[in-house]
Amino acid sequence: MKYLFGNWKMYLDYNESINLSKQLAEVNLPSKNKIVVFPSNLAFKAVQENLASTQIATGPQNVAWVPKGGYTGEVSAHMFKDLGATYALIGHSERRHVFGETDDEVRKKVEACLDAGLIPVVCIGETKEELSEGKREYRLKKQIMKVFENLDLSGKEIIVAYEPVWAIGTGTPCLPADADDIHGWVKNELKQYTNQEIPVLYGASVNAENVLSFLSLSTIDGILAGGASVKFNDWQEIVKKAEEI
Repeated sequence: MKYLFGNWKMYLDYNESINLSKQLAEVNLPSKNKIVVFPSNLAFKAVQENLASTQIATGPQNVAWVPKGGYTGEVSAHMFKDLGATYALIGHSERRHVFGETDDEVRKKVEACLDAGLIPVVCIGETKEELSEGKREYRLKKQIMKVFENLDLSGKEIIVAYEPVWAIGTGTPCLPADADDIHGWVKNELKQYTNQEIPVLYGASVNAENVLSFLSLSTIDGILAGGASVKFNDWQEIVKKAEEI
């Protein structure tokens, strides 16, 4: 079983989100894999309702770490859980690099998800500068430690998504051999903090043409797609190809 996650980001407006979710519900292809989409906050409830009768799960792209209160513009993990969310993206590179989200904030959001009963999908990754300066492992080690050190995972699930920042949205993904190596490294690093088998996904410029080159690797437990996940035909092609694994 592989994880097929689609981050809709802010690519779709409300009506486009509704239309895409209806298309997915109408086709409703049976799959041996776990399929999850992450719509915008605006469309979340409607998308969740449209997909409720399918095997496609949903999650928000971000959460607040407090359940409720005077936090203008925020929506909590607990509130999304009440709406039917199963997962939540946490610490996506765009949250970190565009909005200044810190490792400390990522940790708080992970804890909030676990408390609310959501499965956090923790995004980690290095920038182009960190890669060229040989600081990739240093950056990943720091991000992993901040999330997993003394984290209580008893009876709970968590997923890690490795997304090299330098490859996101560029059309030039990490080479499969390189992705294989770094996913193996991440999994070994995670063993320092937990005996649980933590799924590790790949996410950066994934599309229907290259998806099998990643999913065919035993170190990669699934993919987190962006732009390809908001195009119905492209996403269906990814889902179909994943059945070949």
